[in-house]
Amino acid sequence: MPQNPNPRRKSDAARRANQVVRSRTVLIMLALGVVTFGILFWRLYDLQIRRHAELQEKAVGQQTRSAVVTASRGTIYDSSLNTLAISATAEDINISPMRIAEFVDTQKENQAKAAQKENQAKAAQKATGKGETYTAPVLRDQTYIAKGLSRILGVEQETLEERMTKTNYDYWNIKKQAEQNVSDEVRRFINGEIDPEGNEVPEQDRVKLQGVWLQPSSKRYYLYSSLASGVLGFVNNENEGSVGLEAKYDDTLTGTAGYTVSARNAAGTALLYPYEQYYDAENGHNLVLTLNTNVQLSLENGLESMLKKYGAKNGGTGIVMDVNSGAIVAMASYPNYDLNEPGVLYDDALRTKLETALAKIDANRSSYESEEAYADARSAAINNAVQTQWRNKCIDSTYEPGSTFKPITLAAALEEGKVTKNSTFYCSGSTRVQGWNKPIYCSNHSGHGQQTLIEAVGHSCNPAFIDMGLKVGTETYYKYLQAFGLMDKTGIDMIGEVQGIFQDEKTFNSQVVSLASYSFGQTFNVTPIELIRAQAACVNGGYLYEPYIVDQVLDDDGNVLSQHDSTPVRQVVSEETSAIVREALEYVVSSGSGKNGQVAGYRIGGKTGTADKTGTKTADNPKGDVVVSFMCFAPADDPQYIMLLTMDTPSRNTGTAVYGGTMVAPTASQIMSEILPALGIEPDYSAEELAGADAAVPYVVGKSAADAKAALTAAGFTCTTVGSGDTVTDQTPAGGAIVPNNASIILYLGAEKPNTPCTVPNVVGRSPSEANKALTNAGLIMKVTGATNTGGNTGSVTAISQSAEAGTELAAGSVVTVRFGAKTTD
Repeated sequence: MPQNPNPRRKSDAARRANQVVRSRTVLIMLALGVVTFGILFWRLYDLQIRRHAELQEKAVGQQTRSAVVTASRGTIYDSSLNTLAISATAEDINISPMRIAEFVDTQKENQAKAAQKENQAKAAQKATGKGETYTAPVLRDQTYIAKGLSRILGVEQETLEERMTKTNYDYWNIKKQAEQNVSDEVRRFINGEIDPEGNEVPEQDRVKLQGVWLQPSSKRYYLYSSLASGVLGFVNNENEGSVGLEAKYDDTLTGTAGYTVSARNAAGTALLYPYEQYYDAENGHNLVLTLNTNVQLSLENGLESMLKKYGAKNGGTGIVMDVNSGAIVAMASYPNYDLNEPGVLYDDALRTKLETALAKIDANRSSYESEEAYADARSAAINNAVQTQWRNKCIDSTYEPGSTFKPITLAAALEEGKVTKNSTFYCSGSTRVQGWNKPIYCSNHSGHGQQTLIEAVGHSCNPAFIDMGLKVGTETYYKYLQAFGLMDKTGIDMIGEVQGIFQDEKTFNSQVVSLASYSFGQTFNVTPIELIRAQAACVNGGYLYEPYIVDQVLDDDGNVLSQHDSTPVRQVVSEETSAIVREALEYVVSSGSGKNGQVAGYRIGGKTGTADKTGTKTADNPKGDVVVSFMCFAPADDPQYIMLLTMDTPSRNTGTAVYGGTMVAPTASQIMSEILPALGIEPDYSAEELAGADAAVPYVVGKSAADAKAALTAAGFTCTTVGSGDTVTDQTPAGGAIVPNNASIILYLGAEKPNTPCTVPNVVGRSPSEANKALTNAGLIMKVTGATNTGGNTGSVTAISQSAEAGTELAAGSVVTVRFGAKTTD
């Protein structure tokens, strides 16, 4: 048998082979280790670094529940720090369809386990044996919960049940800003104290609901309802400003929300209180307005009464402004609305208009392409009506101002030296202008004849103002329009302001027809806020101010964070020019077209206005529609406050001539008589006015007739006697009654005082003496207000309204206030 010549060689080969295998095995294991480590490293990197934020957010979401804590919205105050708008604590009602489903499943499991131990029949028998009433277990499922919440919140049960089927949702708000009584009822329902019908649940049967909770919130309240609605605006369901100052200053009022974070277990149930963290909300800042609540109330009451009396088709506006700073003391726009229910139509005329529009849509229902188109038409009509009442026409609507614009023309002509106080004008009733082939008429078609500058302003003479404008010239006049701020927005701190509508400078300067019509306030448009700003500059020494509403911004502690700067924008005309304008405008009220704007005890300056609305003349309405207005300021020699009232499209069928002087000036007189004392402007009565001022009647019962007469005479009263006794046994009016100082007091000398009421006569349309006689004969006392000075002009003063309607029965000696006015034109 042959032998291996070299056994060692074979052993070396095997050893090398084993080394190769081992080396390769180690290499493969090393490679696998590196790959495995790389995979693990990448996975760890992915989880801990790349997806750290994502997974952390998920973990926090699983382990905690956070709830937003709404910041309290800032309070809005008037100038005297009376609260106008405030936020109070409320609660949002939320549900978690996911948690409710888990809660229902848990109940079913528990009830199934209980049924295995003891069926309901045995349980009932056992309870009866103990003399107790057996109540079968109630499944507090989605229907049970929806039924209870529906009753409390006024939400459709079907809607709630449908939302509860969305079990992939963990949060759903079903009611925002619930009132405290509603929240308390929901809380009792959650705690199992009441059933869905509101019945008390025995304590041993109560089960706390899961998946329904209350979240702290706040609700906005407007303490004066509709007062200053066009200024304040309101917030939406998200507590965000929608319109008005609430929207303009939303960032300032809102503040910063806080939130709470609490731990919860695997079932989603909140853990103990120590696991909760609370991050404070930072409340919004407060606003202090320039508005005066009392002045605002007087303005709105007077304006609303005037609009209803004269059937104004398109509402009206009113602004009271401080002439020396631009501060808005009051601002009203009609129709208005209740800030606490902004979606409800507040104005009767607007509701009637909407009902008419909807009736027309319903009548033409078949003409719409589809039911959807019909529904859209109804929705559009409703939205239009609601949007109409939300508008503030003082800043977002323009109109042709008419004669209330004439002070601007007068100021420009005086400042340029084209006219002086000694200038005279002749009015034949009309005038002609180059480029216009028709005469331009004065309100007095018969003409005013020769007149001074002051008289021409008092007459509101169109030809005289056209003459002034032409003397100024197109280029210079246009520069004054710009200087008075009429070509731009005023910059008032409100949203929605628009600017007036004027011809461009090149077109205006190319002819004189526009200059002629501009001179008496026609063929262009302004907003009320633009106009009153310019009017104020005419009478305050020539200074143009930026109007503003918000005076201060305060923090929670009352510290002033910002204060409005009332520096004038510029001086448009001189102090001397302004003084002549004031004198002329005071004459308008004392002796001219604005006589009905007189206020006892005050020197009032003003200007009436009656402006045609372009394009409104039709066969059925040959005279067309107009905007009537009145601007007034006081005191006339040292102006502090200015007011502008407008009324859009009054009815021509009220029996009152359609002029600003006859319709608006009397209302302005009433408002000014109320607001001037409230603003600290004291009256300065003339001797004649003092004779008719109010005074307390002395108590003279028990005195001799002679002593009683002496006491009444000393107090400024006259008297008449009834009976023949020597001692006063009764008197009318009673002692202490406040009556006009010139009233006649009835003394009863032993005769019995009649107890029968007196019937108020109708004195509207009568002269002062006729009205006084009628009321005296009826056993009543007349108090005079309104125009008492005709200034020597034609047109007698007559009663235009009385405080008690004709036919009303009053106690003998009662005072009836009669407002007198003169027939005027603008």
